[in-house]
Amino acid sequence: MENEGNQNLAILIDDYLPNSTKVASKMMHELAIELHSKGYNIDVITPIIHKGKSSFENTEKLVIDHINVLSFNSGEIKEASKVVRLVNELLMPYRAFFSYLKHFYSRKYKFVITYSPSIFWYPLVYFFRFQFKTKSYLVLRDFFPQWVIDSGIIKESSFIAKFLRWHEKRNYLAFDTIGIQSPKNLIWFQEKYQKLNLKSELLYNWVTPSDTYLVSKDKSLNQFRAKYNLQSKLIFFYGGNIGHAQDMKNLLRLAEQMLVEEEAFFVFLGSGDEVTLVKETIQNRKLKNTLYLESVSQAEYIYILSEVDVGLFSLNPEHSTHNFPGKILSYCQLGLPILGAVNPGNDIIQVIEGSGSGKISIAGDSDTLLQNAKLFLDVTLRKNMSKNSLRLIEDYFSTSKSAETIIKALNQL
Repeated sequence: MENEGNQNLAILIDDYLPNSTKVASKMMHELAIELHSKGYNIDVITPIIHKGKSSFENTEKLVIDHINVLSFNSGEIKEASKVVRLVNELLMPYRAFFSYLKHFYSRKYKFVITYSPSIFWYPLVYFFRFQFKTKSYLVLRDFFPQWVIDSGIIKESSFIAKFLRWHEKRNYLAFDTIGIQSPKNLIWFQEKYQKLNLKSELLYNWVTPSDTYLVSKDKSLNQFRAKYNLQSKLIFFYGGNIGHAQDMKNLLRLAEQMLVEEEAFFVFLGSGDEVTLVKETIQNRKLKNTLYLESVSQAEYIYILSEVDVGLFSLNPEHSTHNFPGKILSYCQLGLPILGAVNPGNDIIQVIEGSGSGKISIAGDSDTLLQNAKLFLDVTLRKNMSKNSLRLIEDYFSTSKSAETIIKALNQL
């Protein structure tokens, strides 16, 4: 690829390093590093996510692995109430605009890549397109507000659903190309939004192999088992968002059913709107085989993964779309065998089971999930699945392949 002239590229995301613990922030940072290696000058534009700042004029500029991170204060988003979060996300692109307007004119971005959710970046994308003829690509992951409608949190006919649908369509129309994370999701998206005449393509999630990603080699972080006296345990680990969309009751029920297996132990790590549910269930059901931990740094998270045995994930059975949970990327990165439960028809069933890297059941089928979990008591089976899990990165979830897909789409415009 020859990179001539303006190679300035902006990435818009509502959650990013160094303070974020979300898989999406890590994934987009790996993409930024890959694009930088190909000769692009990267600016990541993102809200300041740590607390303590109240004025949106406050900005922070960092350089992380040669990536310029331009942060602005947009109020609380991730840990705020639904109303406060909605208001702050609506204002987010305008706050970014006023915080870095002079910088944007100095850069005149050739490309912009946006991660969704959020669905509210589109005014800034339209500005780039109008002022600089910027070519745009949307990395679309959760279909919002579709999943909250499927989950029964809001009704399709409600005012808030109509309001969010309006912004969702404006968001899609702002982009030249939209990348969808699975084949069935791509079909669903193209059928649902056929009238909008959108250009969309398959773009799997991605991950960089751990030996090239880890920055810290601090062995003091490698003390997870010793710290919690879990040296002899088979650890089933769930890391990431702990919310309604993940159907946490399903995994907590499994932990309770596995109490009879003395070597089995469950760890739930992360944040979200069902953390209280997890904590109360552990206490009320006396789950001595279960531990909840708050979110940790990306480096510490990877080190914890290096000491556990099985990666867990779960999706709400009411989902009509077929997301690939981002946490699977980290599991594959460390070669963890995978145990999951998903909504019917999800593409990930074939990806995981077809590759021999794990076992997947249909969400709500507690008996099959339990039977699958017991299979992981076999150390030989776990070792075989671990090898296959590592291969998934090359076959499906390659950062370099995803970067090539995005840049090819943008250069063809």
